[in-house]
Amino acid sequence: MTTFLYTHASSLRHVTPEGHPERIDRIRAVNQILASAHFRDLVRREAPLGRDEDILRAHAYEHLERVRAMSPTEGFEYLDPDTAMSPGTLEAALRAVGAATAAVDAVFAGEADNAFCALRPPGHHAETRRAMGFCFFNQAAIAAHYARHVHGAERVAVVDFDVHHGNGTQEIFWSDAEMFYGSTHQMPLYPGTGSVQETGAGNIFNAPLRAGDGGEQFREAMGSVILPALDAFGPDLVVISAGFDAHHRDPLGSLQLTEEDFAWATLKLMEAAEIHCGGRIVSVLEGGYDLQGLSASVGIHVQALMRGNADFDDQPTDEEEDEL
Repeated sequence: MTTFLYTHASSLRHVTPEGHPERIDRIRAVNQILASAHFRDLVRREAPLGRDEDILRAHAYEHLERVRAMSPTEGFEYLDPDTAMSPGTLEAALRAVGAATAAVDAVFAGEADNAFCALRPPGHHAETRRAMGFCFFNQAAIAAHYARHVHGAERVAVVDFDVHHGNGTQEIFWSDAEMFYGSTHQMPLYPGTGSVQETGAGNIFNAPLRAGDGGEQFREAMGSVILPALDAFGPDLVVISAGFDAHHRDPLGSLQLTEEDFAWATLKLMEAAEIHCGGRIVSVLEGGYDLQGLSASVGIHVQALMRGNADFDDQPTDEEEDEL
């Protein structure tokens, strides 16, 4: 199993206001765990800058120009009350896009079986014409459109297990039956979308969970709603919106998942990808705001991508986690 890891130092230059949960320490925690000896076999790649033409398959020109125009030379500019730009934000957001499209290139070229894009800011709340929820460009949706237009993929699936519903991905895919969006998420919770009645062109599959639900309910939702729909869809590529804020430690949600639940979901998606598309998976980092929960969850997710099995004996020690 060959897994590519895409990163870039610009993720450390996207500064958010003091006290903001989507902070630089998140990527430091991810980088720290993935720098350990457990991940020595990862093939590491620097994320390129995302290109306008790729962004514009998922976003309106006016949106791209507004994000560019709002980029400050100092201080912060707010695109909404939760979504602030610093001088380093624009490059970080463009590198996150570039990582996703480069990862698609790698899996379609057969250079990698799968890839994980460890960059910030996240993307799944960004709609066609609006930045929101810490997100500027929707990397998962951009990657899906890129696979179709550049690599000839006919059907692309995005599966999202972030605690928050990916309203942006749903909105971008809403009328396109060749794009699949499946999501488990806490409801009610920000952004207020994600009911089972929201079905788009028959391509949207929401499996909301209640506050306090844990691994049993998550696995049931995946197993009874998302995975059967994914099998029926038959994707040429699976993109994972890998948010880890459904972890029981996370301060922004009330689900009770463990890192083993994320490993289980990753392996199930790998099984589906192996059946339908030669194992091609691109995973992009979304949420996850408790540093220990995020670190452990990313570690087990990437180990699953690398190994394709449930042998996760090399998780970080308590001492390593205490450093976060």
